[in-house]
Amino acid sequence: MSLIRINGNSFYIPGSTNTGAFLFKDKYSLITDSGDSNQAARKIQENLEVDGFKIKYVINTHSHMDHCGGNAYLKEKYPGSVFFASRSAQLFIENAFLFPLYIYGGKPPEQLSHGFVRDKSIVPDNTVTEGIIRINDEKFEVFSLNGHAPGQVGIGTRDRVGYLGDALFSRENIGKYSFPFLFDIEAQYETLDKIPALNYDYFVLGHGEQVYEKEEIENLVRLNRSNLDDYLNISLELLEQPHSREELLEEIIILKDLCPDFREYFFLSSTMAAMLSFLILKNQVEYQLESGRLFYYRKA
Repeated sequence: MSLIRINGNSFYIPGSTNTGAFLFKDKYSLITDSGDSNQAARKIQENLEVDGFKIKYVINTHSHMDHCGGNAYLKEKYPGSVFFASRSAQLFIENAFLFPLYIYGGKPPEQLSHGFVRDKSIVPDNTVTEGIIRINDEKFEVFSLNGHAPGQVGIGTRDRVGYLGDALFSRENIGKYSFPFLFDIEAQYETLDKIPALNYDYFVLGHGEQVYEKEEIENLVRLNRSNLDDYLNISLELLEQPHSREELLEEIIILKDLCPDFREYFFLSSTMAAMLSFLILKNQVEYQLESGRLFYYRKA
């Protein structure tokens, strides 16, 4: 990890989850996301303190543990720090058990909930909504980026830098894990429409190996859209014959040569459910309960 300047006072700290950082003149800093653990948060702290900066403000782009797992550590190290999240993200951050519950559909087994539910959690101090907010006499833009997670937001600085959380998946990640983890497909398409219109020159993803300039982020939006379109089209083709949700996911896993482990399977299953909901919403798929099994099929 190291503190890398993007433009002006806007930086980022690369890691398994990238952390955005805006440095104020008074030696305080605002960061986006706190990493997945106490260890990750400590490295963020060390990278800022080596230049004499203290963490005062934390904006969680969304509630997934790899983006807010260091919250409790940072709150303990900086008791006067102020945490921000959207109202939906705040609900999940405060109640971490909700995440494994929603991807499983009931009380999850320990193997699934382990690592997502922590002994310590914090309640974000302030909720944010889309629009301009003022923090420590600086203006920031909050933009809604729903799709990957409920209430996900991005943050823009006066240096024309936009931090996008997990609104987009990098080319490298799509190459490794092509089946995207999404909560709301319709909202994800709205986010893909929104990002190219954002008035920023540089962009940072939650998981990416570079800072993206405007043209590069537009190309990445097209790649994410094409990948999502591909999985929806495959689903529709397979649903020419009735499939249960599990059967449909099984065929896609085999067709795309995916190799999920136990936990990853439920990520895929959750996305599969979201895709079916979207196709039903768009009046392309119907369903029928027969002999105790729920089947989905393409509408004639």
